[in-house]
Parts: sequence; structure tokens; C-alpha cells
Amino acid sequence: MKRSLPDARLDAVFHALGDRTRRALLARLADGPAMVTELAEPFRMSLPAVSRHIRVLEKARLVARNVDGRVHRCSLRAEPLAGIQQWLNHYRHFWEGTLDSLVAYVEHSKHE
Repeated sequence: MKRSLPDARLDAVFHALGDRTRRALLARLADGPAMVTELAEPFRMSLPAVSRHIRVLEKARLVARNVDGRVHRCSLRAEPLAGIQQWLNHYRHFWEGTLDSLVAYVEHSKHE
């Protein structure tokens, strides 16, 4: 299998995606860049707690942060998600082949 991301990067991306709050932050950033304060608004948590989630996303390289004085603006980085898609496609092909074989077996068994 051609590796799209090194194992450590895959682990970091899956870890980042494993939290509902971080997935919500990514969904918001898919609409365009936002300041950390804007990202924090929908959540019932402190600004430092939201910043910790953003740091996990940064570590996975899913988010880029631009700092201008006291203003922190975040944007989505698509490259790691494309790498995950490539990784998932490898297993999708496996499961499609396995499921096709199962369907053929069941159909063959019906006629016997």
C-alpha cells in the first residue's frame, strides 16, 4: 500500500478527529478562516480549553494559526485529510471486494 502519511501523522490526525468538539471546529473552519474567539462561541467551555483543542488540530496539521498581535486566526489545512482519504480508500477496496465475494456466495447458495 502506498502510504499517504507517515504512521505518526496518521495517528495524530485520527486522534484529532476522535473528538466531537475538534470535528465541530473543523466543520466551522471548512466555511473559512476564523478567530479563536469566534470558534469558541458555540461551545460551553473556556477560551483556554478551546485553544487546547486547536493545538491538537495544529499538531495533526489540520489547522494553521496566524497570529497578529493578540488576534489568532485559524484556517483549515486539507492536506492531512486528503492523506486520510487515500488511507481509507485502500481499505474501502478491500471491503468492497470482500462484500462482493459474500454476495456472490449467498447468491450461489440460494440456487443450490
